[in-house]
This record gives sequence, C-alpha cells and structure tokens, in this order.
Amino acid sequence: MGLDRAERDAHQGALAAQLAFRSALLDVSDPTRRIAGEFSRLKARWRGIRVGDGVFVRYVDFGTQQLRWIDAHLAAVTRLANAASEVKDPDMQLALLRLAGPRLEAAMTGSLLLAVWLDFLLLAEAVLAQQLYSVERMFADLWRWQEMLKPAMAALSSLEPGQMEAAAQDVPALVGQLSGELAATIATVRKGAENVAKMLVLKDAIEALTLLSALKFSLPPVSPSAPALLGIGLSVGGDGVMMGTRTVVSAEWVEMMRQLVRAGVLSLPVVSAAVRIQAGQGMLAQAHGELPQGVREALGDGPEVRAMRVTGRAGAGMAEPPRHHVLPKEFREWFERRGFTGDMDIDQFCVKLEQAHHEAIHGGGDWKLGRTWPGEWNRMIMSRLREAEVLAGRMLTRNESLEIVAKNMRDYKIPMNFTRWRGR
Repeated sequence: MGLDRAERDAHQGALAAQLAFRSALLDVSDPTRRIAGEFSRLKARWRGIRVGDGVFVRYVDFGTQQLRWIDAHLAAVTRLANAASEVKDPDMQLALLRLAGPRLEAAMTGSLLLAVWLDFLLLAEAVLAQQLYSVERMFADLWRWQEMLKPAMAALSSLEPGQMEAAAQDVPALVGQLSGELAATIATVRKGAENVAKMLVLKDAIEALTLLSALKFSLPPVSPSAPALLGIGLSVGGDGVMMGTRTVVSAEWVEMMRQLVRAGVLSLPVVSAAVRIQAGQGMLAQAHGELPQGVREALGDGPEVRAMRVTGRAGAGMAEPPRHHVLPKEFREWFERRGFTGDMDIDQFCVKLEQAHHEAIHGGGDWKLGRTWPGEWNRMIMSRLREAEVLAGRMLTRNESLEIVAKNMRDYKIPMNFTRWRGR
C-alpha cells in the first residue's frame, strides 16, 4: 500500500527471488539428508561384516567429511535467507541472497558430486556382497575415484571464487569421466557373472539360474559412446538387484534457476553445470567452456544469459578491483554489538568498486584528507547511524542498520552486490 509501480515491482521481484531461493535450498537439502542416511547404513554394514576387514569404511568416512562442509554451507545459507526475509528494503533483500549465493552454489555442486560418490559406494556394496569382484581391485578402484573427486571438492569447500568457478566448469566433464569408469566396472562385473554362471552350470544348473536372477542389473546396457550418468540415484533392492533412476529436470526447476540467475544470486556457470549433469549426455557433449545450446534454451536466451559466459576475471584480462567495506571496519566492535557477527559480520558486506569510484566515495586518493570531508563514506554512514540511534532513543537493530545503509548506498551509487573480504 502506498507504493508506486516501480517500488511494487521491486518488492515483487525480491519476493520472487526469495521464494526461488528457498526452493533451491530445499532441492539441495533433501538429497543431502538421503545421502547422509545411506552413509550411516553403509558404515554400519561394512563394520558389521568383514568385507576386506573393514577397510572400506574409510571411503564412507570420505563422503561424511564432504557432507560436513556441505551441511555447514547450507546452515549459513539458511541463516542468510532468514536475514533477507527480515529486511524491508528489496535491494538489501536481494543483496543478502547474493551474499548467500556462493555458498548455495558450492553446496549444490558438492551434493551432485557426493551423489556420484554414493553411487560408487552402492556399486561396491552390491558387487562385493555377491562376490563378483575382487576385494583388492574394488579397494584400488575406489581409491582412484576418490582421488579424482578430491580436487573438485576441495575447491568448492574453499569458497574462493576463482577455484569454485573452475571447479564448476570441470564438474560435467568429471562426471562424464566417472560415468565411463562406472560403465567399465559394470561391464567387468557382468563378464565375471557370466563366467561364474558357466562354471556353475556344469555343477548345478538350477543353482546357476537362481544366482543369475539375483545378479541382474536394471541399468540399461551401456555403450562406449553413451555412458550411464552417475549421481542419478543408484540403489540396491532387497533381492540384490541394482536399480538406477535418472533425475528429470522439470520446467519448475528450470524456471527457479532462471529466476536466481537473473537476480544475480546464482552464477550461470554453476547452473549450467547442474543442467548438464542432470539433463543427460547430450549436454555433456557440448564444447567445454561454452554454454551449451540446451542450457541457453532452458534458461532463456535473454541479455542476462548472453552476457554471462563461462569465464573468469583472468579470462577477461582484468585485475581484481578493490573491495570496499560498506560497514567501516574501524568500527567493527560497534557493529558487533548490534548483531553483525558470524555469517553477518562486517567482512561479509564488501563491494567491488572501480578504483576511481572507491577513491571518490572516500574523498580522493589521500584517505586522511578525505576524512575531513563530511560526505566521505565512513564518516557519513556512521553519522547517519548514530543520528538514527539518538532519534530512536536506543541501540539500532541489525536490520534497522541495514535499511539505513541500503538507502545511502543507492544515494552513492554503490552496487548492492556484496562479496566477502579476503584481506586484499
């Protein structure tokens, strides 16, 4: 009520982004809970039976370690999403969602890779239980696959933009490579099952038929040119049959991703990687480093999508721009007393500015001389915040402080696109 059209559109856009963000968060959280349950089951099973004297438990532990940082990122994302919902200013709402975006991207991509790792563990469980594969060979295979996943997981958990972007670009190719490993292993298992059957037929035809019925894989035959994709939910039924279910990318999921890309919350390279993995082999075959046509069609070939290529600042030939603390760091303790701690501490509220713009808001290149100007950013924002506290007759809350900061950022034409301070 009482808002003009532009303000209503801004509020509606922020609300739509928040709803899409919450949906994306649930889409990542639900599978990770399932994966956690499977890890617990596998660990108990491999401890309870002497498969290789329990040496395979270390591979479950590797998955559990990755799950910890994914859960930590999801918890931080939830807190930031809650903070965004409590702020009235629509620009600040979007800014807080963008601040949470890299954590959600890391968790989303990491959960896809974790699903891949779970598929390998389920495959190992099935073939070892039926004694269709050498224990020593499976141990070596899992070690090799683990080493292939480690670099990507480490890059994603670091939250370093350059490392995350590179990892996101490499994930589809990595999943494709691991899918080829899966196909080769299944082919070896099938061949071994056939040899076992031939031997058993000579001894007891009836027992052989019973055995073979329990060893059938419900996965379709895999050709070298089209390997079965991993991360699609392999499971083993009560009768020992391994089943695979391919994830279907729904129109609702695509619309949710499109909404978050346009709001600047998620980056297109990460969404592109998720679509490539979940939508099938056709997108995996696209040129590496170029957004696939299928992804462009799914996300909409608008200016936002056309402008976002899979590239980093090094690829664009640009140096790292200076980061500006919107909440002055010399007043860190002042802000901490008003709730700016943890995931919401002042180091989270930095923006990248061009050198000239950064110097201008601080009164020129000489910061000491600039502080004598009443309009210098640090001096001005602290003055406005303290004046607000005097008028309120109490200490400002964190959200009230953010509302004041948001208004002055618009006045100073400072983009409301926060990034973490990294000491540079």
